Amino acid sequence: MSGRRCAVVLGPILLALIAAAALLSLLWVPWDIAAIDVSHKLQSGSPAHPLGTDQLGRDMLSLLMVGARPALGVALLALVVGLAGGVPLGLLAAARPGWIDELVARASDILFAFPTLVLAMVVLAVWGPGASHAAFAIGLINIPVFARVTRAAARGMWTRDFILAARLAGKGPLRISIEHILPNIAGPLIVQATLQMSLGVLAEAALSFLGLGAQPPVASWGRMVADAQTLIAVAPRLALLPGLAIIVTISAINLTGEALRDWLAPETGL
Repeated sequence: MSGRRCAVVLGPILLALIAAAALLSLLWVPWDIAAIDVSHKLQSGSPAHPLGTDQLGRDMLSLLMVGARPALGVALLALVVGLAGGVPLGLLAAARPGWIDELVARASDILFAFPTLVLAMVVLAVWGPGASHAAFAIGLINIPVFARVTRAAARGMWTRDFILAARLAGKGPLRISIEHILPNIAGPLIVQATLQMSLGVLAEAALSFLGLGAQPPVASWGRMVADAQTLIAVAPRLALLPGLAIIVTISAINLTGEALRDWLAPETGL
């Protein structure tokens, strides 16, 4: 098996393990993350605390497990919001060439002109910080992405012979879009969804780093990195561990996207 194939197989396995850790933390963690034990702060790895403790004496392994919940949860909810808003808009634009198509395209261009993180910060400045608000802020930014991808893929489908046959059979644009267009463009949408999922994890970490994401007492990888800034010289693992968790999660999602792309379009595989 080639190195690329190994990486593609490794991605879904890593993602499954991270998701399993997030789900497990709902029921059990080695230590209560709300339990502060200053007498055991900044301990290195030990049988009781395999990854050591933080500046408040909390177990790092437990914090990382709980931190996976907002990372994946916010990204997943943002993905759902983006799909629910962007796909119908893209299908509508492709089915109705003219002013509707132009309106969707220009609105997407305007939103693309602004940095993603800046737009999310503006939205959160209005709504207030929090994991759910962060998810919807990132989701709103995902909408023009999926609208553009759906529009581009669907426009090519409307020239196909089987679509012409469906129109001759008396089917309207809405029915054709749902029954024929959407199933045939599912591949590109799935691949794009994995990319937006990884960007969602990164955006959630950035917002939490700035104090706009998940709020205490909920653990967040981004906030763990922010809290460890002043302790880099004393205990660098406090920042390295959550930073590594972010990198591994994003890499696992991207590799899973590559695996899906190879499965949906085997001829592109190496």
